[in-house]
Amino acid sequence: MCLTAGGVIAYIYPMSRAYQVYGRENIEDGAIKQMDNVMSLPVVVKGALMPDAHQGYGMPIGGVCAVENAVIPYAVGVDIGCRMMMTVIVNTSSNVFDAKGEATYGLLRQSLRERTYFGGYSCPQKPNEHPIMDDPRWALVDKLSIDLNGQSLKDRAWKQLGTSGGGNHFVEWGEYNTTSEIYKVINKSSSRCIALMSHSGSRALGYTIANYFTKLASKINPLPEPLNELSWLSMDTEEGKLYYDLMQLCGDYSAANHECIHKSVISYVGMSDEVTQTIANHHNYAWIEELDGKPYYVHRKGATPAGMGTIGIIPSSMATKAYVVIGTGDDESLSSASHGSGRAMSRSQAIKKITVEQRNKVLEDNKVELLGAGIDESPQAYKSIDTVMASQSSLVCKVAEFQPRIVRMGGKTENDRSEGS
Repeated sequence: MCLTAGGVIAYIYPMSRAYQVYGRENIEDGAIKQMDNVMSLPVVVKGALMPDAHQGYGMPIGGVCAVENAVIPYAVGVDIGCRMMMTVIVNTSSNVFDAKGEATYGLLRQSLRERTYFGGYSCPQKPNEHPIMDDPRWALVDKLSIDLNGQSLKDRAWKQLGTSGGGNHFVEWGEYNTTSEIYKVINKSSSRCIALMSHSGSRALGYTIANYFTKLASKINPLPEPLNELSWLSMDTEEGKLYYDLMQLCGDYSAANHECIHKSVISYVGMSDEVTQTIANHHNYAWIEELDGKPYYVHRKGATPAGMGTIGIIPSSMATKAYVVIGTGDDESLSSASHGSGRAMSRSQAIKKITVEQRNKVLEDNKVELLGAGIDESPQAYKSIDTVMASQSSLVCKVAEFQPRIVRMGGKTENDRSEGS
C-alpha cells in the first residue's frame, strides 16, 4: 500500500499468480478479472477457472482456489454447501410406466406440485423431522445472536428443511440413461430408468452465515476495493474456526434438505422401494486437501469436486441434458470441474432479450414441461452444456445422462403458487 498525492491509501496490486482457465473463449472478461484479483491475494497459492465461469461476488462462480491456513467466506459463496442430488429409479409399476414401458407423467407432475416448495416462505405445513436438527453445532449458531424478525436462525432453518428457494434451484423428473457399460452393471441400471434431480442449498441458514462472516472478515482484515469482498479469516483465529465449523453444518444441512425433498417426492409416487442409486455432490464449499504434500483449504465456488474416481452431477438448463461424471483428479484444475453449463446472459439481460414464446418453443422442441420459473432461467440464458463438457474433457468422464421432462422452479417474473399467486 502507499499514499496517493491526496493522502488516500491506495492498494498496489501484486502480480496475479498464473492459473489454468478452461474454455476461455466462452468466459466473460469480468469473471477473468475477478479471478485475477483472487490470485493476487497473499493467502492464495493456486487456482483454476472452470468453463461455466461467470461473474459473481468476490470470486467468480466457477472459481477454485487453494488457500493457506485461511478461509474466504465469499470464495465459498452465499449459498454455503449448495448441492446437487439425483435419485435413480428402476420401475415397472403401472402407476408410472405404461404397458410399453414408457413413462406416464401425470403422477410425476403431481408429485412436484404437491411435494416441492419454492420461494422464500413456502414451506411444508409440518416441519420435516431429520437428525440434522439435533446436531450439537446449532449451539454455535446461537452464539451469533442472529434474529430474523423475531425468529431464531435454527427455527427458520427447520421450517425451510425440505424446500428449494428460488433462482436457479429446481426439482425435476427426467429420463436417465447410462452411457458406460461398466457403470451400468455396477449400478443395476436399465433402459427403463427415470430419475429425480434437485439443486438447492442451505437456504436462509447459509446465506445469513455467509454474510455475517464476510462482514466480520472485512473488519478483521480490511481490503480496499475491489478486493473488499475477498477478506479472509485466519484459521489461527476463533472467528476462522467458527466459520469453518458453521460452514460444515450448512453443508450437512443442505444434504439433509435434499434428502427430505427426495424422500417426500418419491414416496408420493410410491417408488421408495425401487431406488437403485443415489448420487450427490456439494459446491460452494471449502475442503481440506493436500497440495504438494501440504494441507490447504480448497475453495470451490460453483465448482464440482472431481478427484480421481469421484462421482458428481453436472446439470445444464431446464431443457438440456445433465451428466453424471467421474473425476480424473487433474492437478491443474485442483481436482475440480464445472457445476453446470453456466450463464451466457445475466438475469437482467435474459429478461430483456428472451420472450415467453421463445422460451416455450425451446421447451416444446425438447419435450420438457415447465411447472414454474422466471424468464431469467430460460434455456437461452445458458451456455451450451456440450461445449462446456468438451472444454473439461480432461477433468471428468461422462458415465450417464439425464434428460429433464418435468421441471419445477420458482420465479419472480412469472406467477406460480410458491410466490403467493
